[in-house]
Amino acid sequence: MKHMFFLFFIVLYVISLLNVEADDEFVKTRGVQLMLNGSPYYANGYNAYWLMYFASDPSQRNKVSSTFQEASYHGLNIARTWAFSDGGYKPLQYSPGSYNEEMFQGLDFVLAEARKYGIKVILSLVNNYEDFGGKKQYVEWARSQGQSINSEDDFFTNPVVKGYYKNHIKTVVTRRNSLSGVAYKDDPTIMAWELMNEIRCPSDHSGNSVQGWISEMASYLKSIDGNHLLEAGLEGFYGQSKTESNPNFQVGTDFIANNQIPTIDFATLHSYPDQWLSNSGYEDQISFLRGWLNEHIQDAQNILHKPLLFAEFGISSKNLGSSNNSTKRDQFFNTVYSAIYSSASGGGTAVGGLFWQLLAEGMDSFRDDYEVILAESPSTATLIAQESQKLKRIRKMYARLKNIDKWNKT
Repeated sequence: MKHMFFLFFIVLYVISLLNVEADDEFVKTRGVQLMLNGSPYYANGYNAYWLMYFASDPSQRNKVSSTFQEASYHGLNIARTWAFSDGGYKPLQYSPGSYNEEMFQGLDFVLAEARKYGIKVILSLVNNYEDFGGKKQYVEWARSQGQSINSEDDFFTNPVVKGYYKNHIKTVVTRRNSLSGVAYKDDPTIMAWELMNEIRCPSDHSGNSVQGWISEMASYLKSIDGNHLLEAGLEGFYGQSKTESNPNFQVGTDFIANNQIPTIDFATLHSYPDQWLSNSGYEDQISFLRGWLNEHIQDAQNILHKPLLFAEFGISSKNLGSSNNSTKRDQFFNTVYSAIYSSASGGGTAVGGLFWQLLAEGMDSFRDDYEVILAESPSTATLIAQESQKLKRIRKMYARLKNIDKWNKT
């Protein structure tokens, strides 16, 4: 009987471990935490906007696979990438409603490979900038159809443009993966949708244009897909009531009001003090970064009551001087990781971070001075892996507590 009891305990323990690492359910939210399989979920990840582009060419797919493999080896469990490419060279969307099946099959491959390596994905649906088309391409499409367009910011208010964008949402969300046969809206590999990469509407400092657009588009997406989380794609800039916290400019967004919209499930934050405070020295930029992170953690915790994901952070090697580049970048990364861990270890609102950007070896033309190539950056790679382990330990702690509670109730 003792042996049977011991065997039962071992089986229960193994099942609990499997539950910790299983990735076959949708990520949800509960209070200020992300949840997966009933336990808090923490995201240590990266941006790789290029995944669909490379995966659309079968001869280049090995770079996608090797990146997922190496990322998984370092404990990275989430990737953020583009589900858009509007007009121009090798587009996903040739024109409103006209799609490139070759590119879509590339995105299919990205999701299939991510699942294979246990990596969740955030898919962004349009760009604020004209790279890969973005809102500029959308308003140009509308102008060519006779719409009166004053600026790119008409993207947020023109009914024809909004119709084009809603059609893109529907096309992507209802896409059926040609490799797995699973519709995107039913695929738990996708952690969340993002409405726009770095929403900005500088022509309307009141914030009304962006607030109305997020509300409308979030409700529309949720009406099609009730499985996935949704975030707006905000950098974290505050509105007129708190402009002193911004780095000397406004972009028509409001971290508080925009994220209070009920259909937005979690808040996001981007951090580029080397761009925003380009005339300041490195130490002043790090000081700003600490304050920027901590202020948003407190606001997400006390006002929004929602999880906060540091969806982009990075520092350019050009801005680090000629010596100690790795040391300074590692200090920057460690500042972000320390803020996340300090919050997460106490059950707080910070649920993870995604650095910009991860490249595979042999992608020199995609370097932007922010890139991390793990094989070339051993100290940064070690720091990333250590953060993965620290967040994983928090998740396991919660899982053990949950299983002990279940055991006590039986």
